[in-house]
Amino acid sequence: MSARDGGPAEVAIVGGGLAGLTAALALQEAGLRPTVYEARPRLGGATHSFTRDGLTVDNGQHIFLKCCSAYQGLLARLDALDRVRVQDRFDVRVLTPDGPGGRLRRAKAPGPLHLLPALAGYRLLSPPDRLRAVGASLALDRVDPADPSLDRISMGTWLAEHGQGPWARAALWELFVTAALNVRLDGAALGPAAFVCQTALLGRADAADIGVPAVPLGDLHGTLPAAEIERNGGRIHLNAKVTAIDAGPKLVVDGSPVGADAVVLAVPHRAAAGLVPEEAAPDRARWAGLGSSPIVNVHVVYDRPVLRVDGADLPFAAAVGSPVQWVFDRTAVSGLTGGGQYLAVSVSAADRWIDTPTAELRSVYLAELRRLLPAARRARVTDFFVTRERHATFRQSPGSDALRPASATRLPWLFLAGAWTDTGWPDTMEGAVRSGLTAARLVRRHLRPTVRNEHRQDGGSGR
Repeated sequence: MSARDGGPAEVAIVGGGLAGLTAALALQEAGLRPTVYEARPRLGGATHSFTRDGLTVDNGQHIFLKCCSAYQGLLARLDALDRVRVQDRFDVRVLTPDGPGGRLRRAKAPGPLHLLPALAGYRLLSPPDRLRAVGASLALDRVDPADPSLDRISMGTWLAEHGQGPWARAALWELFVTAALNVRLDGAALGPAAFVCQTALLGRADAADIGVPAVPLGDLHGTLPAAEIERNGGRIHLNAKVTAIDAGPKLVVDGSPVGADAVVLAVPHRAAAGLVPEEAAPDRARWAGLGSSPIVNVHVVYDRPVLRVDGADLPFAAAVGSPVQWVFDRTAVSGLTGGGQYLAVSVSAADRWIDTPTAELRSVYLAELRRLLPAARRARVTDFFVTRERHATFRQSPGSDALRPASATRLPWLFLAGAWTDTGWPDTMEGAVRSGLTAARLVRRHLRPTVRNEHRQDGGSGR
């Protein structure tokens, strides 16, 4: 039944990742009935979990920052804010293979002054490099990320022009920009890179405080939203492949036509280009230019704790001068017991490693972890495996911003969602959630007369 039959307006959502699930939840709150069609046997999209030898494994380590307000709003909607851990204060230990590492810890001061003490005491940079980093930060804070001309400039080029040498770029800027954009500095568009730095590092004092899921992603981004959607009358169909979207609107799902009042297409750009009708987006072939950038996660289980610096156990750490970029303690989240430790090494912009055999990755990364973590030299490895996301994000390189489409299409009932759309944010969990909220808002606007009529029939105000 649909609004045309006197029932609640039906919205078909193609894709059960963060964007699609966010849209479904927001539409339910507006009195609409969403149906989510997910081609895979699970929800969560690029943020999911699986089991291996009694462990619950996330396909990749995902974090968020305190400035990610839309993502935290989703967690609040799911009553799940207690299922993540957020730092009281931005604090990152930076490991190096040779000699002592460094530490970046914000001061309790208003932004951007909160990071000046961190830079001043960052011993991986020489005093002159620290001063130049402060100067570059102040210059970056004056850049307008929305300026279209920045889409033609790389972050690496801009940093070099502002006195940042190779070591400063690797030991400071690469830590954050590559993790946020999933592309190396020389291949990163200046606009989104500047946005990340301004929003997270140079804005509100607590904006960069790091949040980490305390439960598996399969629970946080799958089980919880599914229960909420179904509890409020929505429907979820797994293993449901949508092969066409036609006027009506209607979908072809597993070979059968299905009607709807509106459609939200929340799938990656490669799949969206093949589903969107030409009249909805005549330039959809251009989306292929967004490309993709891979992420590799190396998973290591030790027989004892090894992620320890100066006698203190760490939840995570960054690394420079090493193929290891970020390493996270996954022991409690995975359900590992018995005194061992499970580490996940997250490698962004992993073009070099995406096709490397597991045996070679084992040789390289175990050696690197021994160099970075003295306790690992005495520990025994009880398990080692690798997860690979070949198309983890689109490639956020110069020219990519102009290719990102808006949520609305030329068909009034069809809307796009996904972190690859023009959200104003990089391809992140925050961007995915924002895209779902935008699509839901546009659907409500399109179906507003229907929603008002339903509210009046139910005795609502109609506002």
